[in-house]
Amino acid sequence: MHLLIFGLGYTGSALARHLAPGGWRIAAVTRDGRGDSIAFADRERVGFEIAHASHIVSTVAPDGVDPVLAAFGGQLAAARGWLGYLSSTGVYGDANGAWVDEAAPTGTGRRTARAEADAAWLALGARVFRLPGIYGPGRSPLDRALHGAARRIHVPGQVFSRIHLDDIVAGVTAGFDAPRGAYNLADDLPAPQSDVVAYACALLGIAPPPLVPLEQADLGPQARAFYSENRRVANLKAKRVLRWRPLFPDYRLGLRALSASTSPISTSTAPATASSDQR
Repeated sequence: MHLLIFGLGYTGSALARHLAPGGWRIAAVTRDGRGDSIAFADRERVGFEIAHASHIVSTVAPDGVDPVLAAFGGQLAAARGWLGYLSSTGVYGDANGAWVDEAAPTGTGRRTARAEADAAWLALGARVFRLPGIYGPGRSPLDRALHGAARRIHVPGQVFSRIHLDDIVAGVTAGFDAPRGAYNLADDLPAPQSDVVAYACALLGIAPPPLVPLEQADLGPQARAFYSENRRVANLKAKRVLRWRPLFPDYRLGLRALSASTSPISTSTAPATASSDQR
């Protein structure tokens, strides 16, 4: 089996690590061709890999347009391999706290480019995995708390869904044998961001940061926009069609597992963690 990954970030790297021991040949395309990856600008080599891959996954977020589709859309449309795309549940926009499934309308939120890319990959026949906030080793509320970067923003009635890195990998690989279409991969317990941070701090035995109303929080436009949407992401289709079950069905189980391998560090010297929205 031959997997071609566009974008070797947090999730793409985890997928490669999971499959490589099983005898898969892994090829990756990155912007700069770092390490053993293929440079995005090497169109001939990338085209060869597209033509010969049994499975192709893009983890690349759009920047105005989807760069993968813009450069290789025709070749991907002609590819014989399985296509997958890691999208975002942000395509659903604000649902006022209601549950959203794959039949919910998309393109009404703040992520217009993401919704357009999502629709374009679906039109190619891809399995599109819509992901909420991603957490896992090295990128979780535990790490932000230890780095002194955790914040608790209070927005009455607002909840978010999230997904552990291991459950994304399990969902994508389960999708290798699944019909084309969109699949929400999310845990079973949407919860307020402030509750998740408080639980992480309790696991670490440190005091949680104060609860700050949104209007008093010093947030930039992008961070403030994050709090403008409120939805609960339903995962029943993935459970039914993919026969997928999250190993960490709620944030408490996920954070407890991560806390077993998280060590206290100096908050004065710790580097900032990456955004959980990066794939």
